[in-house]
Amino acid sequence: MGQWFSGTSDDTHHQDSAFSFNKYFKNFKMENKIISQNTISLIESHLQKGNIQGAASVINVALREIDNAPLDLAVTGESGAGKSSFINALRGVGHEGKDAAPVGVVETTMKRTAYKHPNFPNVKIWDLPGIGSPNFQPKDYLEKVKFREYDFFIIVSATRFKKNDLDLAKAIKIMKKNFYFVRTKVDSDLQNEEISKPTTFDREKVLQQIRENCVRNLKKNNIDEPQVFLISNNNLSEYDFPIMMDTLMKDLPAQKRHLFMLSLPNVTEAAIERKRDAQQQYIWLDALRGGVSAIMPLQIIISNNKMEKLQKILNNYQVLFGVDEPSLKALAKHLGVPVEQLKDSIKSPTLLETEKEETVGEMFMRYLKNVLINGGGPLGAGLYCQEIYYMQLLMLDTVADDAKVLLKETYSGKQFKPKKRTGSNHNRT
Repeated sequence: MGQWFSGTSDDTHHQDSAFSFNKYFKNFKMENKIISQNTISLIESHLQKGNIQGAASVINVALREIDNAPLDLAVTGESGAGKSSFINALRGVGHEGKDAAPVGVVETTMKRTAYKHPNFPNVKIWDLPGIGSPNFQPKDYLEKVKFREYDFFIIVSATRFKKNDLDLAKAIKIMKKNFYFVRTKVDSDLQNEEISKPTTFDREKVLQQIRENCVRNLKKNNIDEPQVFLISNNNLSEYDFPIMMDTLMKDLPAQKRHLFMLSLPNVTEAAIERKRDAQQQYIWLDALRGGVSAIMPLQIIISNNKMEKLQKILNNYQVLFGVDEPSLKALAKHLGVPVEQLKDSIKSPTLLETEKEETVGEMFMRYLKNVLINGGGPLGAGLYCQEIYYMQLLMLDTVADDAKVLLKETYSGKQFKPKKRTGSNHNRT
């Protein structure tokens, strides 16, 4: 296959590149961008001047910072507050899973313990001893737990926040670190309230009372504008967990935001979309770094070597979105259905199979034409790229859509009924 677009002058090409770059990032809210606005402006400036090498150098540094960025979250609170369950929920690990934080342990944590994310080793969630516990008195608590190493603190309680929690928050504020209050086990509170007051029970009213009591107590103790999130470790899609994730991401620098975004469990469709957008930005920047925006004919040659590379990329996306084989087996067990039944309802497990009515090449061409017709594609009209770039976008969209199907079934509370999907909307830029 030959060129799709007519040639342009270098100046026009440079301006098109800068315009396409700027337009692309305007599609994302600031809190969802994986590079800072300063970095975006610098890359755009290089492209406007035709300094492709300079733009690639800036992108290379930005992506290296993203790949190597550490993220350390500190979780503290009294024993029995649900710290371990909360840590496991953030990591997407079941209580009986490998390397899960132990749940139901009565004794107080005597030392800080790091739990790595199973898919992102640079993400560590630290279980800290409760302030005021033996060997960790308030006056030297922060120094002993090495507070400088953490990006932010989450203070967990299953009832009201105690004096030690408040003292810790004040000390963290003095040290100019971010902290957040998490009130766990609200599902148990609601259940108990409904049992005790079956005729007058009002779910939203009870939640509002819990929130107001927490905020009032914190303000009374000179914690200005406290951020309190009500959650259930047993059902992260309910209550304030999604709102809390949004808040934490806004407060993180861009490179750490990307890592945190990818590490989060798929608790809502919005969370899946955010992951897709984050990874799409990474693919796009990686493509620019590799020079695919240079004028070149678009060739459709899916070789065996490229197929192996694509399969590896697809496998990585499946792990990222929880659509890989181990995740499907775990979900099938949870839903009480055969794993093949789940696979029949999604597309990615057979996406790269060639012995079917539509070959990989034909599928790719259909996708590419659809993208170009509906907005010119991420690189903009007049730019060209290798097919492996758009194949990455196709695989990313397919896996993300699969994750939405599985999410819907996980939280629907209904009998799982597999259904073949006839198509999905890939018109994204």
